[in-house]
Amino acid sequence: MEVLYPRCAGLDVHKDLVVACARLAEGTKVEQHFGRFGTSTRELLRLRDFLVSHGVTHVGMESTGVYWKPVWHILGDAFELQLGNAKQMRNVPGRKSDQNDAAWIADLVAHGLIRRSFVPPEPIQRLRDLTRTRTQLMHERGRQVQRLQKVLEDANVKLASVLSDITGVSGRKMLAALVNGATDAAQIAKLANARVKASQEQITRALEGHVTEHHRFMLGLHLRHIDELDALVVKLESRIEQELAPFRHIVEHLITIPGVKEDAAAAILAEIGTDMSAFPTAGHLCVWAGVSPGLNETGGVKRPARTKQQRWVKAKMTQCAWAAVKKRDSYLCSRYNRIRARRGKQKALLAVAATMLRAIYHMIVNDVDYQDLGPDHFERKDHELAAQRLKRRLEKLGYEVHLQKAA
Repeated sequence: MEVLYPRCAGLDVHKDLVVACARLAEGTKVEQHFGRFGTSTRELLRLRDFLVSHGVTHVGMESTGVYWKPVWHILGDAFELQLGNAKQMRNVPGRKSDQNDAAWIADLVAHGLIRRSFVPPEPIQRLRDLTRTRTQLMHERGRQVQRLQKVLEDANVKLASVLSDITGVSGRKMLAALVNGATDAAQIAKLANARVKASQEQITRALEGHVTEHHRFMLGLHLRHIDELDALVVKLESRIEQELAPFRHIVEHLITIPGVKEDAAAAILAEIGTDMSAFPTAGHLCVWAGVSPGLNETGGVKRPARTKQQRWVKAKMTQCAWAAVKKRDSYLCSRYNRIRARRGKQKALLAVAATMLRAIYHMIVNDVDYQDLGPDHFERKDHELAAQRLKRRLEKLGYEVHLQKAA
């Protein structure tokens, strides 16, 4: 097999240990030099000196949790780094050791067999940390609201039955009154905003529970936690706005897509970056993001294949797709309805997410806004198929139909 990089190295990275193998090839002769290093900054600098002393040009490692990141930061200026998925770089069974793993990775690097993981530049990494933390805080806020609801149910206060959001303006006023010791349900019900659909009688009945001092303490505790989370989210959004400043023009393009708001645009941009050269085509981006099905073919028979697991981009694109299909008289809504009739809601939603991500790819590459193809795109694309489909639908309803083109 052809050797692409004669002087390379493989790193087996752990929490407190890095095992390095420098692979030096001259003709048919191959030498391997091993070293063991800690993960402190001083030890990683010693690792860099070890690789430089052997004339290494390319270094490969596995993406093991977050332990690869300090190594990447320190070695990034001196070598061309390759980060691979650990599942795709497994060694031959029965030869498992740290030293053998490092040597195996070095062999993969030498022959160009590592499928590189996408590592965005430093500004995008900072933005990614911020947007992911915001998402995690919002999830934690949702869990905290559920805990608040659990206390209310324990006190037999059915506030969630009359309010769509118990932490909204009306809900917070009534909860604050309960925490402060109010006991008259009718008086507490008057704190509800006039726009609340439920009547005063319904709200009063919902508030007629058995609230004890323990319940008031727990309600106050959860409300304070929710306020703290809200304050942290505000700080994060301010910081995200600062980091987004260099990419503001791309965000303005992305928010022209139905279902994509500014916070979603920032999250998508933080995950896929702004340089689409990392993905040869829009299809490669969709596969990486987990919104395109895999390939499972054997013996000439194609079998159903699952989509790739992707925690961040896939979830955000699916959320945006669900909002986009609610806009009627749009291409995305039309595409969703067509696929849903044949494959079901989940596959249709994922197909719309893939369509949106392909559009985002070309919007970033060409620096343009989103252009909707229109709800009648598929009918315009093939009139004959549309006519036959409508004919079959009428025949199922019991009509006899003869098609004839107009003059």
